Amino acid sequence: MRSILRYALAALVAPALLSAQAQRAPTVDDLLNLRTAGAAQLSPDGKRVAYTVSQADWTADNFVSQVYLVSADGGEPVQLTRGDKSSGQVRWSPDGQWISFASSRVDNKSQVFVIRPDGGEALQLTKAENGVQAYDWSRDGRTIAFTAIEPSVAMKDRKASYGDFEVVRRDYQHSHLFTFDVASAMQSQATGRQRTRGADYTVNGFDWSPDGSRIAFAAQMNPDLVQGSTSDIYVVSLTTDVVTKVVTQPGPDGGPVWSPDGQWIAFNTKMAKPPYFITNSRVAVVSSSGGAIRSVTDAFDEDPNILAWKADGIWFGGSAKTASHIFRVDPQSSRITRVSSPDEAIFQGGSLNADGSRIAFLSSGPASLAEVSVSPTGGWAPRALTHMTDQAKQFRLGTREVISWKSKDGAEIEGVLIKPANFDASRKYPLLVRIHGGPTGIDRPVLLADRTYYPLDIWVDRGALALEVNYRGSAGYGEKFRMLNMKNLGIGDAWDVLAGVDHLIAKGWVDPARVASMGWSQGGYISAFLTTSTTRFAAISVGAGISDWSTYYYNTDITPFTIEYLGADPVSDPEVYRKTSPITYVKNAKTPTLIQHGDQDRRVPVANAFELRQALENQHVPVEMILYKGFGHPVNKPKAQRAVMSHNLAWFNHYLWGDPLGDLRAPSAPRVLQAGEALAPR
Repeated sequence: MRSILRYALAALVAPALLSAQAQRAPTVDDLLNLRTAGAAQLSPDGKRVAYTVSQADWTADNFVSQVYLVSADGGEPVQLTRGDKSSGQVRWSPDGQWISFASSRVDNKSQVFVIRPDGGEALQLTKAENGVQAYDWSRDGRTIAFTAIEPSVAMKDRKASYGDFEVVRRDYQHSHLFTFDVASAMQSQATGRQRTRGADYTVNGFDWSPDGSRIAFAAQMNPDLVQGSTSDIYVVSLTTDVVTKVVTQPGPDGGPVWSPDGQWIAFNTKMAKPPYFITNSRVAVVSSSGGAIRSVTDAFDEDPNILAWKADGIWFGGSAKTASHIFRVDPQSSRITRVSSPDEAIFQGGSLNADGSRIAFLSSGPASLAEVSVSPTGGWAPRALTHMTDQAKQFRLGTREVISWKSKDGAEIEGVLIKPANFDASRKYPLLVRIHGGPTGIDRPVLLADRTYYPLDIWVDRGALALEVNYRGSAGYGEKFRMLNMKNLGIGDAWDVLAGVDHLIAKGWVDPARVASMGWSQGGYISAFLTTSTTRFAAISVGAGISDWSTYYYNTDITPFTIEYLGADPVSDPEVYRKTSPITYVKNAKTPTLIQHGDQDRRVPVANAFELRQALENQHVPVEMILYKGFGHPVNKPKAQRAVMSHNLAWFNHYLWGDPLGDLRAPSAPRVLQAGEALAPR
């Protein structure tokens, strides 16, 4: 209890202290220039952690990741890789003598490289014709397996004769397994020996057997996302290249992991229980030769993510409301133990050393960015090894806390409330609601986690509240909560958002005339639903949002998503498509709306944006639409993200604070800081 109270007190006090010390509000470029740690990988002996740091490269207009190394006992991190191309998929060789990574630094195709932990030049191991997708070391360190698109002479000849074309949902390039000898590759780059082949399936995740004689892998019918539910588990013998299917059941099965004795395989599965987008995943085990499948995590009411199988059980990560923890399950008794603490902690990822005595992960919270951390597994005592949060000390930032309220139908909803450091409960503030995507995304109370498209802390510093809503369907709250979205998209979501707004208005903290909503993907859809179905908001921004479920269904790359959530296709049940589509209610629309969309979006096709824009214009609603050229569903380059945030700043500053809107064709571009330069305090 004392530990929990200390954590809770720190969560409340530390952000205020941080903000009190800050000299100025962050700018858009400040937010984009923040360096982010990820992919922590613990060395086999547990003494060092390799990880990546991603940061904006304005010259290359990209977010570039490089590999770093830090002692698990503390000390200054060391940068191992450099350049204008990212290095990722960090792995340790089993003997700890090498750190491997994937990069497109040489031929613009991802290849496997190795570098010594004490530095030096990186050595390229592969020269795969179509690049390396994923890879891993055998347990003895002599061989590396990787997946890659199977080379095709026929496809090359076709392109040479007829140009580039695609027969939709017939023309696929399948991924397969390859292996190569590490010692030989260090002398001469390897193209790899192909272990699986053909058009019967395409390979996804895989894992080496402990003795190195077999590889378990997941594979689905073809690479098309609509075939995700056909994924099953296979084993290939490296002596004969004979492939055996060991899991055959409806629904997606993936992420195989071998037991330490090589007799069993654990994997993530829906246990043939549709709807597959909504129901909980399970960890199940099956004999490595096939047979009965046994779920071992039925008692865990969320999606478990397998980390490793050690002598003491199967380790996995999972959410618990806005917290995120590390768990262990006994595969015999199915007894689940939460290893990490306290209750409110946010620990993500997880890499165990060879004997399972230590684990590395990312730790974050209301007062911290994600930090590479390590803890013994026997007696939880996490220790941060990086200092990424130091970047935020110069900024005046809001405090973050989890709040809850009741929705229209009585459902308990949580959200993250961001308040100015000098919050005054007697004042009425403008309120900006940011709605996450998914719908199975989740917002957690993590410092500056919400800075990709919507610069919330800039508005909070100006004197606003920001609310992030974990509406029905969000991850972390269990299967029944996610099921509340079935045949109720938009409608129930709007209840949850509006009830959250009303909750804060009732507290006397919010000016009802100055409330705004924004979101990307599913958050964009909910914002679109709000802009056509209510006049409660002063302004709205719709990012890559759905306006018409029929338009979406017939054009998206994941049509099963729509079928599972709405129960049928538009011809079979036009009414459910009508009642859940924002376009249905557009005659009621009056809210000024900004529409933002990537012009190459396949997930939420851009026709949705054009349809909403024209419908709002026909109703004489103030509307602007901006297409970000060359982008699909995410806008993922620094300069374009700068544009997205600048457009949102201009839109909401105008409608909430009365600033001149200006010309969105020429947003005010902030000056890029040079290395070591800081802007003058406000």
